[in-house]
Amino acid sequence: MELTIALLAGDGIGPEVVEQAVKVCDAVASKFNHKIHWKPALTGAAAIDAVGDPYPDDTHNICVNSDAVLFGAIGHPRFDNDPSAKVRPEQGLLKMRQKLGLFANVRPTFTFPSLIDRSPLKRERIEGTDLVFLRELTGGIYFGKRGREDNGNTAFDTCTYTRMEVERLAKKGFEMAMKRSKKLCCVDKANVLESSRLWRETVQAMEKDYPEVEVSYEFVDAVAMRLVQWPNSYDVLITENLFGDILTDEASVISGSMGLMPSASLGESIGLYEPIHGSYPQAAGKDIANPLATVLSAAMMFDDLGLSKEAEAIREVVNKSLSKGIVTEDLADKGQGHKTSEVGDWLAKNI
Repeated sequence: MELTIALLAGDGIGPEVVEQAVKVCDAVASKFNHKIHWKPALTGAAAIDAVGDPYPDDTHNICVNSDAVLFGAIGHPRFDNDPSAKVRPEQGLLKMRQKLGLFANVRPTFTFPSLIDRSPLKRERIEGTDLVFLRELTGGIYFGKRGREDNGNTAFDTCTYTRMEVERLAKKGFEMAMKRSKKLCCVDKANVLESSRLWRETVQAMEKDYPEVEVSYEFVDAVAMRLVQWPNSYDVLITENLFGDILTDEASVISGSMGLMPSASLGESIGLYEPIHGSYPQAAGKDIANPLATVLSAAMMFDDLGLSKEAEAIREVVNKSLSKGIVTEDLADKGQGHKTSEVGDWLAKNI
């Protein structure tokens, strides 16, 4: 098979971790007789510096003409520290999701046997955890009307959802639940927010189409608490944009490192695959960043492209690297960490 993959390295540690994922993907392609055509493109602060736009038209054209998008990270401190900046790297991420129609963010959370005691949570709390969040990506408060009034002394951000936006996200959630343990949790704040009441009534109306799925409805604050108390009580969770952003970062501590958690952003025709850890600018250029989340994101990409054996080969070699201690400094005993590039080389060699 020949694949065309858009390669958006982005900012911070993005280029370094993406480079390792490319090594692993090329090794898998060679093993299974595929050919990958990589199409590099600019995004984020790197794109602002080059052309003044965090998601240029050229980048978008490359993405829409590819089978999938492998993405690193967006963000730079000079924009974080300048609240008055009119053009920001994160605008590129929102623009990309909107223009590519990426409305469902899929974030699995699971534990690794060799690392379970590195989690800040007790082993008996997290052992066996295997859950997945579906976060709505193109609606809600991040895309609603916003502004300032009263000479800038009053600010507002509006959370708006349509029934269609809820339905298409919930449909993916129900379908995923049918392939797993047939349990679905809708996370909202329906006791306070009108938008959450729309979410709840829409999902309730869809239950009849999936009679085998056991559906629960929980308030976001209760889920935030239960995630660190009994995470393995959940399987598939669906929620709106802001709640999903916060809860999925919270859930990442279960594995012991945000550097291990992959994600996919899906639409009707194309998927984007990225680690959840962000650009981590303090580590940029030091060859110390953990590439495993990006590598596991590539495994999700192969799965969605119908190449499950290739995906499993990647997951197997990642688990092997963890058990043998071929890891970066964030997962290693003091002074025992490998460089980012060394981990990538080892993974590719051992495919």
